[in-house]
Amino acid sequence: MATVRIVDKPWGHEEIWAEASRYAGKFLIIRKGLRLSRQYHRHKEESICVLEGTLSLEIGPGPDQVVDLSPGQSWHIAPGTVHRFCAPHGDVRLVEVSTPELDDVVRLQDDFAR
Repeated sequence: MATVRIVDKPWGHEEIWAEASRYAGKFLIIRKGLRLSRQYHRHKEESICVLEGTLSLEIGPGPDQVVDLSPGQSWHIAPGTVHRFCAPHGDVRLVEVSTPELDDVVRLQDDFAR
């Protein structure tokens, strides 16, 4: 049995519940008014499903295309897709299942100067 690993982030935290050779699984908790970096992944492929709150998902190189996802709605993010997760209206909890490259992050813009 594995133990959930908590990773604190400036926007909330991750709860990593699976790290295997071919996949990974984690919960992301994003605090109200905060957002992750605008980013893409060279190799990582992920699917997300919102569990609580409303996630504003920015897709593409600019903030022009925004999709609001409610609990029970999901989205697939292919490698190379520029995206950003935002929680403008309240705390958001989502589950992410992905390929195992958890450190494959290319940040294009970041509110926390990382």
